[in-house]
Amino acid sequence: MRKGAGIFLLATAVATPAAAMAQLPATDGEGRALPSLAPMIDEVSPAVVNISTRSTVEVQRHPFANDPFFRRFFDIPDQPRERETQSLGSGVIVDAADGIIITNHHVIQNADQITVRLHDNRTYEAEVVGSDEQTDVAVIRIDANDLKQIRLADSDNVRVGDFVVAIGNPFGLDHTVTSGIVSGLGRALQGGDNRIQDFIQTDAAINPGNSGGALVTLDGRLAGINTAILSGRGGNIGIGFAIPTNLAKGIMEQIREDGRVRRGRLGVQVQNLTPDIADAMGIDRRDGALVTQVAPNSAAEEAGLKEGDVIIRVNERSITSIRELVTRIGLMRVGEEVELEVLREDERKRLRARISDPEDTTVEAEDLHPKLSGATFTELDERSPLFGRVEGVLVEDVENRSAAARHLRPGDVITSVNRQRVRNLSEMAEAVRDADALVLNVRRGEGALYVLIR
Repeated sequence: MRKGAGIFLLATAVATPAAAMAQLPATDGEGRALPSLAPMIDEVSPAVVNISTRSTVEVQRHPFANDPFFRRFFDIPDQPRERETQSLGSGVIVDAADGIIITNHHVIQNADQITVRLHDNRTYEAEVVGSDEQTDVAVIRIDANDLKQIRLADSDNVRVGDFVVAIGNPFGLDHTVTSGIVSGLGRALQGGDNRIQDFIQTDAAINPGNSGGALVTLDGRLAGINTAILSGRGGNIGIGFAIPTNLAKGIMEQIREDGRVRRGRLGVQVQNLTPDIADAMGIDRRDGALVTQVAPNSAAEEAGLKEGDVIIRVNERSITSIRELVTRIGLMRVGEEVELEVLREDERKRLRARISDPEDTTVEAEDLHPKLSGATFTELDERSPLFGRVEGVLVEDVENRSAAARHLRPGDVITSVNRQRVRNLSEMAEAVRDADALVLNVRRGEGALYVLIR
């Protein structure tokens, strides 16, 4: 990546070789056949919508501005504490009968009002059915008649080199159509916000306003939801990313059924298997997810996984890294059965596990220590971005205005208590027992801090 390049969740329209990919017939003024994508675009465009949102955000003010004496002394007028913001994006109608639209989570995040404008300029207020930050998929609904939905492609069949077309609203330019090819599959974004990442890469020109737009195959089927670009200044450099349709469809189905996504838990800690580690352990393999710990009473333990196993396949999908394992498990529902292929002392084994509910291992703070009141804790597993990087206990939730809320946040990982290392809930329970004060070593994002709770 070039120095200064960044990831922009701005979504997309595509650019480049249109003539090379055009396969649908048209005619010129003299009746001669010409290549054109126009018939397919005419069919698909009514399913792509413009989304505009309004949000209210708190205005950051200088602390002195809150002091009445300071304001009177310098004759500073009262300033509003909130301001209204607006943003634009795109969406795709996938169920015309029920008015269901798929878009990106970051398009509708924190929106107070969502307005959808159709291809024929009809406008409707939309309601949020549900949204999933980890995959950046959101589902909204409008109450409208005579909608046109798009057909869904099987994104597992998309290949590098396939021609694709992107349709969206970059910079507010309605239904901009551009073309490109699939440049890569199974991509992850370094430094991206999403934990579950399995993007289709395209040489699409991704620009602001195209988030949530359609990446379409030549036969007019939805292959992906355009979502992000790799760019130094927010403009196109020919590297764009789309969420595969199969991933988005699975998230949508969970949201429509339950109103949220309930991610299951395998219950292991792993690290990437590297050639050096493989040589040291005598493993005839150069990649995979090396199991470093199996959580007690977890799906992994019940399936027979052991420390030192190398997970190399999940449901016939190859696993070469932690990210791929997290993605595969993170897309499975609670109770779903999964087949794992592991390498154990150079012997391949097939194990079957039933994905467990993370809530089954959640511990309330009152069961650990009263000074942690308001927080819930669970074993650190594949749901956390720190999974595979540290050992500790995951802070799953924190009640607002509780004792714990002054010190902890959801997603924190506690790695030690009173200088005693904690790798799981049982070790944490032992470390906090009978302690008058708690000194917690907390990993938060990419940083770490000590927290004193008296």
